[in-house]
Amino acid sequence: RPTWPLYLLFFAVAGLVGATISFGLLTDSLVALGIPDPGPVTTWGLPFFRAVGWMLAALSVGSFMFSAFYISPKVPDNDNSRLVRAPLTVDGDIAARTGAFSALSFGLIALLMIPLVLSDVSGTPFKDALALEMWGVAINQVSTAQAWAVVAGFSLVVGLGGLVFRKWIAQPLLLVGAILMIVPLGMEGHAAAGGAHDYGTNSYLWHLVGMMIWVGGLLALIAHGRRLGPDMELGLRRYSRIALFAIIVMTVSGLVNAAVRVEWSDWLTTTYGYILVAKTVGLLALGFLGWAHRSVTIPRIGSQPRMFLRFAVVEALVMAAVTGVAITMGRTPPPPPRDPNLSQMAIQMGYDLYEKPTLANVFTMWRFDVMFGTIAILITAGYLYGVWRVRRRGGQWPWLRTAAWLAGTLSLLVTTSSGLGMNMPATYSMHMIVHMILSMVVPLFLALGGPLSLIMAAYDPGEPGRPSPHDWVVAITRAPLLKFLTHPLVNTLQFLFFFYVLYIFIPFYELMISEHAGHLSMNWVFLLSGYLYFWELVGPDPVPVKRPTAIRLAWLVGSMPFHLFAGIYLMQLTTIMGEEFYLSLGLPWELNLLEDQRVGGGIGWASGSFPLGLVFFLLFLGWRRDDRVTEVEYDKRVESGESDEYEVYNEMLARMAEGRGGYPGQEEGEFRKR
Repeated sequence: RPTWPLYLLFFAVAGLVGATISFGLLTDSLVALGIPDPGPVTTWGLPFFRAVGWMLAALSVGSFMFSAFYISPKVPDNDNSRLVRAPLTVDGDIAARTGAFSALSFGLIALLMIPLVLSDVSGTPFKDALALEMWGVAINQVSTAQAWAVVAGFSLVVGLGGLVFRKWIAQPLLLVGAILMIVPLGMEGHAAAGGAHDYGTNSYLWHLVGMMIWVGGLLALIAHGRRLGPDMELGLRRYSRIALFAIIVMTVSGLVNAAVRVEWSDWLTTTYGYILVAKTVGLLALGFLGWAHRSVTIPRIGSQPRMFLRFAVVEALVMAAVTGVAITMGRTPPPPPRDPNLSQMAIQMGYDLYEKPTLANVFTMWRFDVMFGTIAILITAGYLYGVWRVRRRGGQWPWLRTAAWLAGTLSLLVTTSSGLGMNMPATYSMHMIVHMILSMVVPLFLALGGPLSLIMAAYDPGEPGRPSPHDWVVAITRAPLLKFLTHPLVNTLQFLFFFYVLYIFIPFYELMISEHAGHLSMNWVFLLSGYLYFWELVGPDPVPVKRPTAIRLAWLVGSMPFHLFAGIYLMQLTTIMGEEFYLSLGLPWELNLLEDQRVGGGIGWASGSFPLGLVFFLLFLGWRRDDRVTEVEYDKRVESGESDEYEVYNEMLARMAEGRGGYPGQEEGEFRKR
């Protein structure tokens, strides 16, 4: 049975709830913001389409989640080792197309939101904001409109990709792309402004991702159940686990975000607080419905599937209503800040610094990084769970790999949450220290931990035609895209590219450091680029083509001068990078910006040499180990008589001594003929 009528119902509920609440609060919002009424089209249209957009984004995420991990593809000959070439089944293809069309629809709404946002913030009627010249004004001057423009671009790429790529191997990448569609919206709004906006933005991003997975997964599950798709019980079981995690993420991140923006006393005394209360009640109701699912409907899914579907539809309707409530928070001014006299530093960075960083005090300062500190804790727990699974199955896992992984996660936690991370936005030298650690130290240790090998050791291969996490990892390590990215030339270039672009194109550096979104983006790129680089160089995990150690060593030696040159260039640079931003912070200590920049260049030159030197040492040891293994194997073959290479060589010498050709069949004078 088609599910689109239900989807339209869910979208309508979300949009109408959001629009109705926004209209009811219109007068207070306009007075607080000091702008004229933009007219009914904007008043009703902006919250309505924003809510529908969120639901479409969630449906896209959930659909790609199903096509990637919940619906088994058409594995050739039911041989899971050939998963990388597997096309989608009919149900998987339907899920992927749903995800693609949802992404494209979200992109269209994102384009519509650009003039709606301009109309809303300026009080201009919507028909005037639609004028072509006004689009440029919106994108150049309104940050929220800029975010929606980026969303439109992401959505177009994901939507077209979902329609073009119909094999399983593309689905995990499309899932990541679908999640990224919503990220620009997490970088704007109330959470990205004012004091503690680092906490506000990071917690809001976690909240959005949790919402996309929870809501989107349920919407996709309803569609799969209504078309009587296969593996319903398997998909439901997998979704149930990830939904529980998403609920916890949404709850914790929501509380953190609320604590940043409002006092507890504001919950029952302000309009913004009333909306928070309504949203919280809705989430509690959804938590109860989720518990009822796990207790009543899921155990009976095999015998009474319709009970689950009816219950799921009710839950989705509540989700849609809560989504409508949530989007109204973006148009409702929060209570005045508890400290109205924020310093310029707190406005720019989200917090104040009180003393010059030193080798000692950077490790006594502490401000937990909600994004990367949380990731460090989660991947530590996940890795240790994998080790526990391996040992429970009677296997062994090298303790050195565990130690390397823990060193990497601890380095990530300390670097981002200590004084190092706190001072990173404030001075160039601290920025460079954190850059070097996040791009070279943390990824090196994580790569040496071998997480993909751990997953393969912790999970058995799936039943024929029903891949398990073991099979997913095997397929991903054989993916054509990964084969391209891990080619030594491509891998080296991607590692060097961002470093040079960031520090040679000074306006780009100034743009990245001026916003919290820029810092987040840089840190992600540092980590991912470094991990890919060291994974191919020294990681124990499989790659599509494992090149000989000597070749990898040669590429490392060839790339090292480029790392060193960048540091030398920065030490000699006389133009101060980000001067306007650094001066605007008003640091409470004297700082010579040019000298600090030269120190940063020296840090980049010196600290980059150490991890690369360590990698060189590891590769050299591997090279020598490979040679010894080859020698031992050759000696064993000679002693056992399994190899005639030694005899062939001796015969060649004898023939040459007699004046004949070096090898059998090579007669005297043959060299002269050539």
